[in-house]
Amino acid sequence: MKPLTPYLTFNGNAREAMAFYQSCFGGKLQVMTFGDAPDDACPGGTKPTEDTKNKVMHACLTSGDLILMASDDPMGTPVMGSNISVSVHPEDTQQTDKLFKALSAGGTVTLAPTKTFWGAYFGMLKDKYGVPWMLNCQLQEPKAA
Repeated sequence: MKPLTPYLTFNGNAREAMAFYQSCFGGKLQVMTFGDAPDDACPGGTKPTEDTKNKVMHACLTSGDLILMASDDPMGTPVMGSNISVSVHPEDTQQTDKLFKALSAGGTVTLAPTKTFWGAYFGMLKDKYGVPWMLNCQLQEPKAA
């Protein structure tokens, strides 16, 4: 089985958010708008409106093993919940600090990266788009239960 892939939904700013994530993680970003899709592929089998044709139907950022996907919700329903965080596992503390600084720009730091009792260098934040992130750089093998 392949790793889980986060799929984020935004209210009209998915392109901006994904470009931001590309600036943080690097990699290749592919974006398809509702206007790029066949008419019957839009929600309800309708043609995209002037309001929705430039919204993101599907975006995919790939950087090494990281895959992050997103779209805009054409119905405009509230989409950000508080019951999930995107967790990434940087290779080392330097990469953790670099990603944390980039992702937290304009956002809110919940916990600055610090060494933890479970043998990791760990930090939490909510980015400027309201997406919660956890960065967990494992420094040593966790103790068996």
